[in-house]
Amino acid sequence: MSFLIPTALAATTDAAVSTHSQTGGNLSFLLFIGVFFLFFYFFMIRPQSKRQKETKQMLAAVTTGDEVVIAGGILGVIVSIHENIANVEVAKGMEIKVQKTAIVACLPKGTVKN
Repeated sequence: MSFLIPTALAATTDAAVSTHSQTGGNLSFLLFIGVFFLFFYFFMIRPQSKRQKETKQMLAAVTTGDEVVIAGGILGVIVSIHENIANVEVAKGMEIKVQKTAIVACLPKGTVKN
């Protein structure tokens, strides 16, 4: 039975070494998670919040007479704006009511020709 004792001692020293290397593994895992979060922040979260901010500013600046694109690709000229509703003229004498949030973009003057 004495031939098993050196093997048992070797197994305990290997376990101690593997526990020590596992600590380094946890640190590298946390570093990986941190880099992963930074990647998502700079490539997904930050650009999306910038886009939302620009859209909010555009909707706040929309006034009567602006030429706009409505969700769905409809072009028109804003005739009047009430709180959250805009009346948009899409053809001569034809107006539609849309929510202000349905306005996708403002166009340069002269783009829409009635």
